[in-house]
Amino acid sequence: MIIHVSELEEQGLRIDDVQALGPVFADPSWRLESVALEVEPDGADVFVRGRLTATVPQTCGRCLEAFPAHLDAALDVRLVPKPTGADSVKLGADDLDVDFYDKDELDVTRVVENEATLALPMKPLCREDCRGLCPACGANRNVAPCTCDPRPPDPRLAALRDLAARLAN
Repeated sequence: MIIHVSELEEQGLRIDDVQALGPVFADPSWRLESVALEVEPDGADVFVRGRLTATVPQTCGRCLEAFPAHLDAALDVRLVPKPTGADSVKLGADDLDVDFYDKDELDVTRVVENEATLALPMKPLCREDCRGLCPACGANRNVAPCTCDPRPPDPRLAALRDLAARLAN
């Protein structure tokens, strides 16, 4: 959904319809479930605020099983006009929530896709108590308990075995 910034009215624009955005994600397996956005002009800047919910297929970081991750993300983005003739722009610490729009056109679907991607966990887990894979045989410990013997500690780390007790004294 492309919005012409110069045509935005002072009270802004509200977007509640997922269908109005059209296809948001480049990956067709990602599904946008709901969106509630406010697009507000502030001079040449534009603020996009609201919430989105989506379902995204992920792979568990412990057991490597696929699962659908449910996102509920808040959006609070300031968009400024892209500087002409500049391929790169130096941003400060206060500019981490800044993005750019080009030629008076703001692509709301790109903003939604970027914010959904940023809301994904760095280490997705199928569930909080995921037991992961056995380091010896590779079996999924969520499915069946592993019968492997525990590995002995690395002898190179023997000097550190009593470190906590020695430091406490």
